[in-house]
Amino acid sequence: MLAFRSPLVGESLAIQNVLKTIEKVSQTDSTVLITGESGTGKELFARAIHEASPRAGKALVVVNCGAIPPELLEAELFGHVKGAFTGAVQARQGRFELAHGGTIFLDEVGELPLHLQVKLLRVIQTRTFEAVGSSKTVEVDVRIIAATNRDLEEAVRDKEFREDLYYRLNVIPVRIPSLRERKSDIPLLVNHFVQQFNQITGHAVEAPSGAIMDALLAYDWPGNVRELENLMERIVILKGQGSVDLGDLPHRLFQKYTESRPSGEGATAEWEFPRMVLPQQGLDLKSIVAAFENHLVDQALARTNGNKNRASELLQMNRTTLVEKLRKRGMIVPAAQSRAEAMAEVAEAIASNQVPTGATTGATINNGGNNANTNPTAGNIGSVNPTPINPTRGFEPNV
Repeated sequence: MLAFRSPLVGESLAIQNVLKTIEKVSQTDSTVLITGESGTGKELFARAIHEASPRAGKALVVVNCGAIPPELLEAELFGHVKGAFTGAVQARQGRFELAHGGTIFLDEVGELPLHLQVKLLRVIQTRTFEAVGSSKTVEVDVRIIAATNRDLEEAVRDKEFREDLYYRLNVIPVRIPSLRERKSDIPLLVNHFVQQFNQITGHAVEAPSGAIMDALLAYDWPGNVRELENLMERIVILKGQGSVDLGDLPHRLFQKYTESRPSGEGATAEWEFPRMVLPQQGLDLKSIVAAFENHLVDQALARTNGNKNRASELLQMNRTTLVEKLRKRGMIVPAAQSRAEAMAEVAEAIASNQVPTGATTGATINNGGNNANTNPTAGNIGSVNPTPINPTRGFEPNV
């Protein structure tokens, strides 16, 4: 068990390893570099380090290096004297000076401009700096924790980040795992957030379970814990009370869960149908059903690159049924020529003993009372073919 109480939620091995590292480094003044994807909670881990350290009684000053314009960042970090630049009507302390005795957290340090990286390097080495417009050296006692979602080693190779600064920051590296790497923590996080937002809002929403939790576990959470937290906040606010049902989850979770399920469970599962609320004024059910059908047909065609045979198999319908649906939507366009033009072309081909270019279906014409057939695949002109041309059907490409 850890010797300190952490506000961080999680029991997975990945998160426990991080907490053990925090417990060790918190008792030192060594510089820490926290890495991880956006939304993993890097600032929370920085706060945990500070609050478990001997500096906990002093300030934790947070600076988002990517949120401050580059031309203002130097004055924000190191302060300025009166008249140092246009608009500097009075002297102002910088964040490093405000963090004296405590900890400064440099979030998104990978966005720091190159000219400021030199100055930061000096602060790390000597714990001294000069405010903008001043020649007076200021000495500070401060612990530095930095964080980034960038690959700083790659940035060093691309000459976007100083190599010497990288090694100065990376004394103790702490990598925060993404939520998809610690999915066993999702039920704990969900219960925590639902309880938290119930307390804030005064609502009484029950924590998700069953199929809802299965859907949450199947999702990859590209926005990590922040995305999960935001979803739980939305559900609590909009639901108000009672249990969470499938209609309360966004479509992207349904889609991911559907793809992860074994074949054969398909759309017969009740929760897979789109959730809609019937408007007070009613709706056109036929058009809604048609739109849903078209959406699934389009997905099948996209997944099979337009192959109608494979698409019809995915939809478990006859190919002819699929083709007819596409024809009604205008997705299979009839041949540009009319019936008369088509027959004239066939007659001309018979007269010259040639086959019309691009024809793919046989045709029967009346030539002086005798039935004659053209079949471009057989090349047997004059044989009988009982299948007439259907001008409404057009020439459909074989797929």
